[in-house]
Amino acid sequence: GYVVLGIGFGILLHNAGYGALWAAAMSVFIYAGSMQYVGGGLITGGASVITTVITTIMVNARHLFYSISMVDKYKDAGKYKPYMVFSLTDETYSLLCDGKSPEGTDPNLYRFMVSFFDQCYWVAGSVLGSLLGDVIPFSTAGIEFSMTALFVAAFTEQWLTSKDHIPALTGLFGTLLCLVVFGRENFLIPAMLLITL
Repeated sequence: GYVVLGIGFGILLHNAGYGALWAAAMSVFIYAGSMQYVGGGLITGGASVITTVITTIMVNARHLFYSISMVDKYKDAGKYKPYMVFSLTDETYSLLCDGKSPEGTDPNLYRFMVSFFDQCYWVAGSVLGSLLGDVIPFSTAGIEFSMTALFVAAFTEQWLTSKDHIPALTGLFGTLLCLVVFGRENFLIPAMLLITL
């Protein structure tokens, strides 16, 4: 899935006028999936530093919740910990949140390798998408929906594999309530605060 999503990002970035080197650099150093999709628009739109910082915080605020739930799992990760903290994305969290690792393996090494390969898939997809943008020109209208589709797939997977649906239902109903009360433009921060409570 990450290769496909990375391809979408690479194509969007290419169509915005940035080549494979930019796609690789953003995917190696920023590595923030949905924020990279948004970042392409911020770069081409000439957004200010303040706008970029606020947008990044809002888009990536959900990572606060991921990291809180991974504190115990990562606390004894030693040399792997810094990279695992950096590379905790939606998909990596989805794969690691149950805390299980294959029998007979070092759990920290397993989590590190999942995190590392996820980023490798993303980088490869981003670069491939950028290169494909040169070869196969097509309309990118709607391609940004691929991130929404990924969130739906990750949510569904967690719903099916978890016995406790309270966090999922809290997120859904809290977000819907804030959407109704605060509107499309202002619901994200109140929803995050409500989910945290």
